[in-house]
Amino acid sequence: MLNRRSLLRSSGVVAAGALGATPSASAAEASSTASHGHHSSVSDPTAGVTRTLLQENPSPAKGWKTVQTLVEIPRRKESGRHSHPGVEVGYIVRGDVLMEFDDGTTMRLRTGDPFFIPSGTIHNARNVGKVTTMMLSTYVVDETKPLVTTHTH
Repeated sequence: MLNRRSLLRSSGVVAAGALGATPSASAAEASSTASHGHHSSVSDPTAGVTRTLLQENPSPAKGWKTVQTLVEIPRRKESGRHSHPGVEVGYIVRGDVLMEFDDGTTMRLRTGDPFFIPSGTIHNARNVGKVTTMMLSTYVVDETKPLVTTHTH
């Protein structure tokens, strides 16, 4: 059970601005921006997905940082395909998601399940449950790169 792989991420605009993809985003701005969510059309599969920055600290390894976020994915929504410049270690606080990986692997994760995503792995979290999914994710990432890189088909 502890060797579960999974994901989570928020929509591109919120993730990029809120999580350091732009040099001017401070931690306070990031938390505020992320908590307000992504406002787009109902047809957008990532609409309403948020990633709230909880903390960001230097890692013991030079050139790396640790980032912790709370990701929320509404019913019938998904994070969108993305990757991170380091590992993601997480926990499903609430919800039921399908973690879809570009290698064709799909994993179902439910409340209480831990997950691990290797560096650079492209993944998508799809909420298939009846409530807004909440995931706690901690990343150890290259401090010179954005936390989230969005991938389109």
